[in-house]
Amino acid sequence: MNDRLRRLMEEARKVAVSDDDLEQQRVSFAYGNASIGNERVTLETVERALGQLRGEDAGNRLVD
Repeated sequence: MNDRLRRLMEEARKVAVSDDDLEQQRVSFAYGNASIGNERVTLETVERALGQLRGEDAGNRLVD
């Protein structure tokens, strides 16, 4: 690994990621993987499923 890449990786480790950012990444990851096998999967269906798992109101949106 060259020095520039090593420095960039060290800087990236210092970046704080909010809980909201992590949640959006999780939804995006789940959507990306689920939609590969089923084109009917949407961000809304992933968000609704997540809300159901958490016992939340299905109307709450996590991703804009």
